[in-house]
Amino acid sequence: MAGFVAAFPSLTASCTPVFTSASSGVKPVQSSFLSKADSKSLEGARAKFFGTRPAARFSASSFEFDKSAKTVLTVTSQAGAPAKKLSVGVLGATGSVGQRFLQLLEGHPWFEVKALGASSRSAGKAYQDAANWKQSTPIPADCAEMMVTECKPELLGVPDVIFSGLDADVAGPIEESFAQAGSAVFSNAKNHRMDDDVPILIPHCNADHLDIVAHQKKIRGYDKGFIVTNANCSSTGLAIALKPIDDAFGIDCFMVVTMQAISGAGYPGLPSMDILDNVVPFIGGEEEKMESEPQKILAKLNADKTAFVNAGFKSSAHCNRVHVLDGHTESVSIKLKTKGVTPEDIKRVLRNHTSIAQELKMPSAPEKCIIVTDVPNRPQTRLDRMVGGGYTVTVGRVRPCNLFDIRFTLLSHNTIIGAAGGSIQNAELAVVKGLI
Repeated sequence: MAGFVAAFPSLTASCTPVFTSASSGVKPVQSSFLSKADSKSLEGARAKFFGTRPAARFSASSFEFDKSAKTVLTVTSQAGAPAKKLSVGVLGATGSVGQRFLQLLEGHPWFEVKALGASSRSAGKAYQDAANWKQSTPIPADCAEMMVTECKPELLGVPDVIFSGLDADVAGPIEESFAQAGSAVFSNAKNHRMDDDVPILIPHCNADHLDIVAHQKKIRGYDKGFIVTNANCSSTGLAIALKPIDDAFGIDCFMVVTMQAISGAGYPGLPSMDILDNVVPFIGGEEEKMESEPQKILAKLNADKTAFVNAGFKSSAHCNRVHVLDGHTESVSIKLKTKGVTPEDIKRVLRNHTSIAQELKMPSAPEKCIIVTDVPNRPQTRLDRMVGGGYTVTVGRVRPCNLFDIRFTLLSHNTIIGAAGGSIQNAELAVVKGLI
């Protein structure tokens, strides 16, 4: 960040307050708008400097300031940004997904954490005392001394947005209670994913599925609140890669074999004697999720926006837990409805795929939702899981398949785009669409 310095002569005295990524070391300042020409030049410079570096989490925030160079930096502001920050509550805040929520929300330009919910064991404690913090960055300063409460609207309050990292054993009724009370609930749990009126939302795939929320509110009697889920961590990267292929060529069936990181099991996860020097060829319920969720994610919303018409392709999943901390690798073979499709055709549609997240410059949107590599031994978890700050899916080894038509390998970050980060993007989309 310190090396990204650009000076523009058209700065004026009019001031607008803005926010930047707290991890960048760049402080929020007040500055002015740029001319159209300077704004275009800066956008190109920003893209060239940051590329897909994770430091550029909030790449569309407006103003940044390099203290050493005393130079103002400006990036175009996001469409649909709220007039003021929206209040956020995080449920399951002491768990691994809850911790990732807090890490990713630090410095967010639209959302501000105001409440933390956890079990009765943690309630009444300061967050720093209740959480066994396992992230690679410190506990956000604004949250460290925040008091943890039980996950009940009458105790935690009713913030604008609820991010739920709750375990599936308890998530369902708790999330419903907050939606009924008036919060927009974005859930990582499986409980509501297959509800007929709840979308499994991935902005890179199915932003229009959010339109079913009006129907959900009507039939459930919700006033302001609603429930949106993200997909299972392994289904997310798969669906993002399948979407442009299905749109262009149609998918008849596919087979996927996963190599899934241990962080997907939460903390403390698997005992070391079970996973060290080992591959575990079973993850409870995972294969069923990977075979059912893409059907709904890539479904069509019917004309009156009250039901999903599932995609209809056949699938087979084999799921394995491997000794990798973060990042799910998946080997995929696809039979297409269109004949004669070449690997170069697949690479082209993947590289050209853009979503509403990029088009509207949503704060957590990466430069590209899919990166295609031609390096024969990539993607690799340690080298590629943080592409796009963990929000980008990397696809490689695209080649013909002797049994089906096309095969490739993909990698996605299971706790960022596949969990907490995916929910944050869903909430950003809901803000852009005026639902919050």
